[in-house]
Amino acid sequence: MHKLNFPNYQFRLSIMDDKSMIFDVVRKKFVRLTDEEWVRQNCISYLINEKLCPTSLIAVEKELTLHSMKRRTDIVVYDNKGMPLLIVECKAPSVKISPEVFDQAARYNLTLKVNYLMVTNGLQHYCCFIDHQKQSYAFVEEIPLYKDLLI
Repeated sequence: MHKLNFPNYQFRLSIMDDKSMIFDVVRKKFVRLTDEEWVRQNCISYLINEKLCPTSLIAVEKELTLHSMKRRTDIVVYDNKGMPLLIVECKAPSVKISPEVFDQAARYNLTLKVNYLMVTNGLQHYCCFIDHQKQSYAFVEEIPLYKDLLI
């Protein structure tokens, strides 16, 4: 798999029906290892190990309804009351991070109303703070620690 701009993590890998699989610690099952899934699993490990997000407060491929259509967010981090704090949109390393990628996460935020949005292709990571009162956003230099998402 691609070398990503995350620390090196150990993953449980397997082959099932001639397909490469990776164990997802959030969903507690093996999932097909695609380029996007590789980014997602590295990002999950980053959030858990570096940003100290509790595994039990992370959802992967969370379904939501947007304009009567079913959509799935890649990663959502919650507080201990079930309120969403952060949406992460993951793309394969070959996908350039563009305004359209951020727009996708922002559309999900119409439903979830989080304060932080992150997009990553594993090579580049961008995170912004959403000020709902001022209806504005600002990019942050570093992805916040879990405890800082709670503020």
